[in-house]
Amino acid sequence: MNPTSYNLFETAQKQFDRIADGLQLDRAARDLLRVPMREYQFSIPIRMDDGAVQVFRGSRIQHNDARGPGKGGIRFHPQETVDTIRALAMLMTWKSAVADLPLGGSMGGVACDPHNLSLREQERLCRGWVRQVSKNVGPDWDIPGSDLMTNSQHMLWILDEYEAIHSTRSPGFITGKPVDHGGSLGRLEATGYGVMIAVREALKDMSINPADTRASVQGFGNVSRYAVELFYRMGGKVMAVSCWDQKDLKSYTYRSKDGIDPQVLLSFTNPFGEIDRVKAEKAGYECLPGDAWLEQDVDILIPAALENQITAGNAGSISKQVRIIAEGANGPTTPDAESILNQKGILVIPDLLANAGGFICSYFEQVQGNMNYYWRKDEVLGKVDVQMTDAYLAVSQHAKENHMPMRDAAYVIAVNRVAQACQERGWI
Repeated sequence: MNPTSYNLFETAQKQFDRIADGLQLDRAARDLLRVPMREYQFSIPIRMDDGAVQVFRGSRIQHNDARGPGKGGIRFHPQETVDTIRALAMLMTWKSAVADLPLGGSMGGVACDPHNLSLREQERLCRGWVRQVSKNVGPDWDIPGSDLMTNSQHMLWILDEYEAIHSTRSPGFITGKPVDHGGSLGRLEATGYGVMIAVREALKDMSINPADTRASVQGFGNVSRYAVELFYRMGGKVMAVSCWDQKDLKSYTYRSKDGIDPQVLLSFTNPFGEIDRVKAEKAGYECLPGDAWLEQDVDILIPAALENQITAGNAGSISKQVRIIAEGANGPTTPDAESILNQKGILVIPDLLANAGGFICSYFEQVQGNMNYYWRKDEVLGKVDVQMTDAYLAVSQHAKENHMPMRDAAYVIAVNRVAQACQERGWI
């Protein structure tokens, strides 16, 4: 599941340029929205458990905050690059706009592999990260959250360090926290549930009963496992799951002709969403090459791992039976693959819409933290459902009325809203 050589930021800029042409944005708007407003890149020296000092590279990039405070995750990944963070910060801007939230977009990360770090080393890294940016983030300015290979414990360490630096209590500063420390009920489920809410609405448009559909999924982290859970509750079946194996340093696809039981699969999945191959095979799952998830005869594909996973090189192997691709990951489909998918007649629900459920719930967590008043789980997930459904219907309607793919429709809505906010503020 390693990303290909595609530069995600260049891809994001090309996508923006195409939409800007259609909207006939003036030069000032293009120059402002094409690049981040602010970037912070820094070194984080950490004393390791063996006494040696190791220096990690971290970043926080704020793309645009015309509609509200920046919002975006913190990633820990050994292959993290500044361009990936730039692209994701831009994507967060569009995601908040298409969901019509009063937020901007940002993203941060550290180039590291948590697999190789003890809990004490991870804690030092979290505290070191926030010390570098504590003056440039905050509940009214830029709200971080959990993302790839970061979790609620990481967020709590970051919050604790931020509060110590500023001598204040700021539960609204960061999202993805443990529920007992100001986190929101429903946050773990929200992204995966949001993907399936979008799929549910798409199937309604196609007059297809979810119980008559089958799916294949890439990844088995928080996004995928909860998407699978809700899909089963909707009556559908997941036939295959592709997942990275840290021991073998390669990915495998696990398939069951009777459908995968998410609870059984979860029983031998580690906290990073990696499935134990030996235990999976003992449980009766067929083990196939990592890319085999794309080739299954299913109705729905859900890429929920890394960026640049569906390319021109493998899009042709997608089954003719596939009707929907719901992008649970950020940027999983390359532009040259998109044209192939359109020719196949596959509906692509783009990432900035399909996986916005977690982003929406993070906003709700921020609101609850600022109010110091917390909602029940069913109330939170109900609000996510309403917001996701409204966003889907707006994008779907725009796509149909203007005869364009849903990705283009989502970007048109998002870019137009952000450009309008910049103009109203007098920035352009």
